[in-house]
Amino acid sequence: WPPHLLRGFLAHPMKPLKAAATTSQPVLTGQQIETIFFKVPELYDIHKEFYDGLGPRVECWSQQQRVGDLFQKLVRAPAKLTILTPSPLSSALLYKPVDRVTRSTLVLHDLLKHTPPSHPDHPLLQDALRISQNFLSSINEEITPRRQSMTVKKGEHRQLLKDSFMVELVEGARKLRHVFLFTDLFLCAKLKKQVAGKNQQYDCKWYIPLTDLSFQTLDEAEAVPTIPLVPDEELDAMKMKISQIKSDIQREKRAHKGSRAIERLRKKLSEQESLLLLMSPSMAFRVHNRHGKSYTFLISSDYERAEWRENVREQQKKCKWPGCAPTPGPRIRLLPWSSRHPFSCPDDESAGLYGFLNVIVHSATGFKQSSNLYCTLEVDSFGYFVNKAKTRVYRDTTEPNWNEEFEIELEGSQSLRILCYEKCHNKAKLSKDDGEPSDRMMGKGQLQLDPQALQDKDWQRAVIAMNGIEVKLSVKFTSREFSLKRMPSRKQTGVFGVKIGVVTKRERSKVPYIVRQCVEEIERRGMEEVGIYRVSGVATDIQALKAAFDVNNKDVSVMMSEMDVNAIAGTLKLYFRELPEPLFTDELYPSFAEGIALSDPVAKESCMLNLLLSLPEPSLLTFLFLLDHLKRVAEKETVNKMSLHNLATVFGPTLLRPSEKESKVPPTPSQPITMADSWSLEVMAQVQVLLYFLQLETLPAPDTKRQSILFSTEV
Repeated sequence: WPPHLLRGFLAHPMKPLKAAATTSQPVLTGQQIETIFFKVPELYDIHKEFYDGLGPRVECWSQQQRVGDLFQKLVRAPAKLTILTPSPLSSALLYKPVDRVTRSTLVLHDLLKHTPPSHPDHPLLQDALRISQNFLSSINEEITPRRQSMTVKKGEHRQLLKDSFMVELVEGARKLRHVFLFTDLFLCAKLKKQVAGKNQQYDCKWYIPLTDLSFQTLDEAEAVPTIPLVPDEELDAMKMKISQIKSDIQREKRAHKGSRAIERLRKKLSEQESLLLLMSPSMAFRVHNRHGKSYTFLISSDYERAEWRENVREQQKKCKWPGCAPTPGPRIRLLPWSSRHPFSCPDDESAGLYGFLNVIVHSATGFKQSSNLYCTLEVDSFGYFVNKAKTRVYRDTTEPNWNEEFEIELEGSQSLRILCYEKCHNKAKLSKDDGEPSDRMMGKGQLQLDPQALQDKDWQRAVIAMNGIEVKLSVKFTSREFSLKRMPSRKQTGVFGVKIGVVTKRERSKVPYIVRQCVEEIERRGMEEVGIYRVSGVATDIQALKAAFDVNNKDVSVMMSEMDVNAIAGTLKLYFRELPEPLFTDELYPSFAEGIALSDPVAKESCMLNLLLSLPEPSLLTFLFLLDHLKRVAEKETVNKMSLHNLATVFGPTLLRPSEKESKVPPTPSQPITMADSWSLEVMAQVQVLLYFLQLETLPAPDTKRQSILFSTEV
């Protein structure tokens, strides 16, 4: 508004604007402002501070100036990149209305996540989200018209299309970054450490105009940077801290403690989650500018990598404007909704699903040409996605019918992702994007794991649409409470669900035949299989092998030679999981859990070896046989990506989990431990016990059991 219109409106706010334009009255006093806004106290609180500062300026303004100039001056900051949080003079006036839209946008995101596409509210929610995002994006644009005309086509507005936290690889070090995709820019920023009393700010590290961005290396000889991998032990320690802090928060809530203690814990939780986000990704995502400069990010899933590429390429088709060359260091105002914490998971462990998800990948349609096709399945865990299963390659078809079932363990999971690939003919072909062996992604989709909908124990069918392709699935969830329970077999003629001593006595062997056969086949052709023992095998193949071993089928070795090696690994894990009593026995399990917690290394070794040699002979011999095998698997870690810690994570609960579903971690009277709280603590103890024995260089031979009296039995 021009000053004369503003003066008139302030003096006669209830009169028509045309009449007000001819009025020349002084600026309102505080009392007059209060009169105007007395019916709406919130408006008075929001505007009073602004008008207090605005009044003295209006009288000396020229006819060319506008109130908007004051707004720009108030929100302009010297930082290259800053969240739109104005100076105290206008913070309430500018920020509070936008903040309300910000919160509404987040709510709409959550509503859409849990609203099926077939629901009549889904398109309405999408429209509402689009409108609110357009409003927010209209604020997220360059504030200087001269610069804007150089970065964006005349008449266009810079809008924020996508943002997320990523890990950038800088000179071999991991750096947490916030990456933004605008209508004309790909921008990488660093979130500054917030100083008390100051607004949150960013440092713009670098940016690439979309017209100059590519995913293809210009210099084919350019070396792909080595990705520094973080040991699995460190990642699991971070997860344990996160679980422990979540448990502490819930304990504080139940005890109705003050909010300060909870806020301190939430701050610790945020720090640990950010650290896990920084250390966990290991998949390269590279971008290049036209001058040959490359930037490498690390992400956890091919899903995100494909999503970013699709969004960039789609926008590049729209932004090929002639003469579109940005000036250095664009100042871009970013709203708080863009800078929210990378982890949106609540601090309650019960928010996700814990247990097992059975997934049947039935078939897929919509492929335009005959190809060799397969699918992979991912679930989220601790804020990032992990590959859990892979179907076989269905060759030379446009309508693959896999009909393969997988059993996937869930750790607080909320989403299931499915990615469909075309198998490359040349195994050695490297991706031009990242220098890694790569198959072509044909489509990707996601299924929200709704706890309410999955309570039904029956199978539920779903169709996932992706880029014109449709994949048919069936899912069934088994809660942690039931999945923990060991179920003895009703018949004692087979091997599954039968005590290991009964099986070895019947077979007249020291180690059960099923264990020896599975280990032999895996060592023959599975030692270099990526994710062996971690990647799920096809459930139908596992059940077929289980039935064959139960009836002592003589052709079982022939069956195994024709099956995927992951199914054989799954059969071995299933055998140990279904033992009516764990390999480490119910009686000794509490002692193992206490022994591993000893701080004195000499006392710990004495205690743990004594406990090991106290196992029944069939359990001891089988465990030592399996232990040697797992150590040989870990020797191929550079190829199969299975370290000793990975193997301990897979087999620890399988070998040690007691028969009873109740927790073996004794609660203290002042700090009761619930099922959700104790889960991570108990699993961690089981993993640590197995890892301890895997890391011991030498173990006593079984015949030294007679010498066990030399070891102390005190814990």
